[in-house]
Amino acid sequence: MPYALRHTDGRVLSLHRNPEAGAEFLPPDHPEVQAFVGTGSTPQSEFARLDADVVRVLEDLIDVLIARQVLRITDLPVQAQEKLYARKSFRDRKPAQALRLYGDEDDGILSTDFSAL
Repeated sequence: MPYALRHTDGRVLSLHRNPEAGAEFLPPDHPEVQAFVGTGSTPQSEFARLDADVVRVLEDLIDVLIARQVLRITDLPVQAQEKLYARKSFRDRKPAQALRLYGDEDDGILSTDFSAL
């Protein structure tokens, strides 16, 4: 659906739903369309996604350490506890499949209830 108007140097200047004079059709998944609307894979967006993945792994690791009684939530600085509680609360409000890392596996040990500690 996107029709792209290009600048004289060839870069996409604007996108339109309907054909415009001088516009060319580009499929929605075209890299130039994705880059223009900010959903393309840039080094910065890829790095941010990887950072988010690492944060999730660390959060799950902390959950496992607490569940196995290797670590107590109170061993962490208050600011870290607050951030973990806030993130856990946010995850608990999301639909069950929204942030599932391990597909259909039973991740009961990863959903430790901090309030019991």
